[in-house]
Amino acid sequence: MPLGFAFRTGNGRSLAAACSLTFAASAAHASDEWPSRVQATYDVGFAGVNVGTYEFTSTAEGTKYTVSSNAKLSLLMGALHWTGSTQATGNLSGNAAKPQSFGFDYQAQSKKGSTHMAFTDETVTQVLHTPPAKIKPDIIPVQPQHLKGVLDPLTAVLAISRGSNGNPCNRRIPVYDGSQRFDLVLSPKGQVQVSDKQASGQPNHGYVCRVRYVPIAGHKPDDATKFMSQNNDIEIVLRPVPSANVFVPYSVTIPTIAGSATLVARRINLVTAGQQQIALGH
Repeated sequence: MPLGFAFRTGNGRSLAAACSLTFAASAAHASDEWPSRVQATYDVGFAGVNVGTYEFTSTAEGTKYTVSSNAKLSLLMGALHWTGSTQATGNLSGNAAKPQSFGFDYQAQSKKGSTHMAFTDETVTQVLHTPPAKIKPDIIPVQPQHLKGVLDPLTAVLAISRGSNGNPCNRRIPVYDGSQRFDLVLSPKGQVQVSDKQASGQPNHGYVCRVRYVPIAGHKPDDATKFMSQNNDIEIVLRPVPSANVFVPYSVTIPTIAGSATLVARRINLVTAGQQQIALGH
């Protein structure tokens, strides 16, 4: 789901963007091995009310990866239903993930739409919107140079995942979601205690990362964009799982003009490269 949607308005797309930011499995030590499979389910909240679920799956086999997600949201006491699915594929090279394709499909009531992109060497070579995107004069135009050296939203969280030190919160990730070009800048904010319903044998603390949204192109320079770009309260809590050599997200918080979007992990199942199974539940 395009992350940029979160930084435009406080509607269902804001929640979708929170979902896209949710999963970041960050390497606790430098390693070329990626978890062979990760499945995670999150509860989605908006303004303190539970409004849906978000499911994430990633697989790594040899030098190939596939990442997919599904979100189901119900807003305004069920008056508005929003569903979205996202998939990305690409190649793994050491600790780097290089995208090949990205697709995002959504439906809100009777309205449907999709965005599909193709990549070559981390450069966007094709973008297709259905229905076709309208040209708006108040949008800062995306230039050819903005499409080089970028990642789609799902591959971006894989990039976040491959930290080379013990703290996963030092990152600057260039993202293009098919409409917006922006950076996500992560910085350390502290630590919090986390817990499992059943003992997992994993550490019970999480790293709190402050996430700053830096718009570059494809956005409207309005009050909503200004609010999000100056927002210092966006954060993700990443929990270390040394047995899988990763960090997994415990929660995500994205304050918007209309209220805060949140995601909290319900359960996470991992299969390591060595086929060890790990289950976490909050």
